Amino acid sequence: MRKLEGIYLVIDPSMEEGKLLQKLESAIDGGIDILQIWSHWSKKATHEDKVKLIDKITAIAATKNVPVLINEEWQLLKETKLNGVHFDVIPENWTEVRKTIPKEKIIGFTAGNDLERIRWANENEIDYLSFCAMFPSSSAISCEIVKPSTVLLARQITSLPLFLSGGINPENLQSLGLLDFQGVAIISGIMSADNPAKKVKEYKTALAEIKK
Repeated sequence: MRKLEGIYLVIDPSMEEGKLLQKLESAIDGGIDILQIWSHWSKKATHEDKVKLIDKITAIAATKNVPVLINEEWQLLKETKLNGVHFDVIPENWTEVRKTIPKEKIIGFTAGNDLERIRWANENEIDYLSFCAMFPSSSAISCEIVKPSTVLLARQITSLPLFLSGGINPENLQSLGLLDFQGVAIISGIMSADNPAKKVKEYKTALAEIKK
């Protein structure tokens, strides 16, 4: 399994399947490190439809050993080759949920400006944190804007890998260089590009520059 760092791509499963898979293959060729399937399914999608699409996505990702996580729907870990789950909110029945998730699966958690959520993640076997959103973004409208000071304080609380997300592009990434983080999570910045592979490489170059 890869280290939890680098370019973390979030994909929208409600996108037309052929277009989704084509762009995903391009993004994987470009060198993404982690993949998450957002819980934004087509209204017509049945459970069987979800499993079939997940199977196609995990098969493509496996060609480059890219771990695939599902957003929220941890139950889908049982019947697919998903590598983990990402939670935006703490499940009410966390103790029971945690017992059902195999130890080898990756668990991620979205953090905002609330440091208590970061402390909770640090104490509850979470594998990484993602901060949403660093900048205004149409694909992160449900997220609060995260203060850079929050990320700095988070590093004092935890040694977990930290990802920054929300409105990040290769140009404004430079402004986050003073923060201690391991990667960036991107949705539209990659999937809306005509050439996702090229865009991924631009992000990787920008990330490498601030990590020198």
